[in-house]
Amino acid sequence: MKREKILEALKGRLIVSCQALDHEPLHSSFIMGRMAKAAFEGGAGGIRANTADDVNEIKSVVDLPVIGLCKKDYIDSDVYITPTMVEIDQMVACGCEIVAMDATDRMHPNNMSLDEVFAKARKAYPTQLFMADCSTLEECLHAQEIGFDIVGTTMRSYTPATKGVKIPDFDLFVQLKKKLKVPFIAEGGIWEPSEAKKAIECGAFAVVVGSAITRPQLITKRYAEALASACPCQ
Repeated sequence: MKREKILEALKGRLIVSCQALDHEPLHSSFIMGRMAKAAFEGGAGGIRANTADDVNEIKSVVDLPVIGLCKKDYIDSDVYITPTMVEIDQMVACGCEIVAMDATDRMHPNNMSLDEVFAKARKAYPTQLFMADCSTLEECLHAQEIGFDIVGTTMRSYTPATKGVKIPDFDLFVQLKKKLKVPFIAEGGIWEPSEAKKAIECGAFAVVVGSAITRPQLITKRYAEALASACPCQ
């Protein structure tokens, strides 16, 4: 699928993040494929997925653009979303329409800067679409400057500099709309359909929702806590 068609397919749409880490109850490529199928039937325009195995399974059951990433921990860096060329190669190899990378201002493994890692990625894959997972306005602008095709607010409130920031941050969305030339995707903390709608109204190109749709343990927790607060006797 060409760049224009990929972006056209995602514009104004819901992207469902189908991810389950190895310590979570739904950890399974087969289950993530079923989640993606359910998201497709519900009207999702795209899928965000972690690991080549999950992406391969998802692409075998739904014909939607996939934002692929690979979460990997390294002892010398706090960056874990597609942090090195090893993970980038894996995501490109499995046919992700878009590859997501951490684009915060933190150092990547092997003491490499974002600029250095991305320069290698762009040289290796000049036609690949890349999404920058950012936490601040400045990081989004820098990602655009160095050549990312799409930026996202994925890391908002998940870095030391943004810890405690309330998400979704609609004020940030408005600023991004004003200052960016590339599309931005609203991601992080979106629990209600009204919040997804507001993100688009604030200028987001598309919206990613994950936990509110695909992490039933967290959905259940919200209900259980609401009932507990209503009945202190429990």
